[in-house]
Amino acid sequence: MNARLQQAGLVATTFVLVVALWEAAVHWGGMPAFVLPPPSAIATQLARLHTNPLFWADVMVTLHEVLLGYALAIVLALLLGVAISQLKVLELSLMPYIVAFQTIPSVALAPLFLQWFGYGLASKVVMAALIAFFPILVNVIAGLQATGRDELDMARVFGATRLQTLLKIRAPNALPFVFAGLELGIVFALVGAIVGEFVGAKAGLGNRILQFNEQFNIAGMFAVLVVLALLGMLMHGAVRLLKRRVLFWTHRH
Repeated sequence: MNARLQQAGLVATTFVLVVALWEAAVHWGGMPAFVLPPPSAIATQLARLHTNPLFWADVMVTLHEVLLGYALAIVLALLLGVAISQLKVLELSLMPYIVAFQTIPSVALAPLFLQWFGYGLASKVVMAALIAFFPILVNVIAGLQATGRDELDMARVFGATRLQTLLKIRAPNALPFVFAGLELGIVFALVGAIVGEFVGAKAGLGNRILQFNEQFNIAGMFAVLVVLALLGMLMHGAVRLLKRRVLFWTHRH
């Protein structure tokens, strides 16, 4: 507990120092507000957004896109990850294409998804799922293949079937890897949803950033970025909390 309190104190102290230096540098350095707004201006914009119902509607739209895309990525990654980990021919034939597809910049794919799925919810969900999919898949495969040879040999000696080995040995051993992928995936899903909204959207936090950009409201853009950072931290924290509940035996008190 003392270590956590010390970390919280360090984080709070760092935040105060950075904000104070930022505010002083902008005011004393003569930095134009349209280039780098002071933290006080960003705080003012945050207060205005807090009282704006349309802003909260945008938050809900983005959250809806992120959570649906994240759920879709989890389902696809688990199904494909289990299949690839169990069938060597699938790993040899599919992984090069999956890796190659992942190297394509998401911004380049977003216009295609808009053409295929429209400017509504579907294109943002697919984009969020696409970016979140790969880290989850890689960790699922790595986790399922990380089981020790001795455990597998013992299971065969006792007559365990392939399904029993998967469910009773491989899956529990893979859980730490899977949760590592889930922690990355939720953050990437948020990135994917915002990328989709940048390319074409009628609502959402990405769309609001574009609106502030057209209005030269740089402080407003920073305010939305702060909200996105907080959302990402909250969702990542929720996954970590779930990890502690599920993998309670790995948690060090």
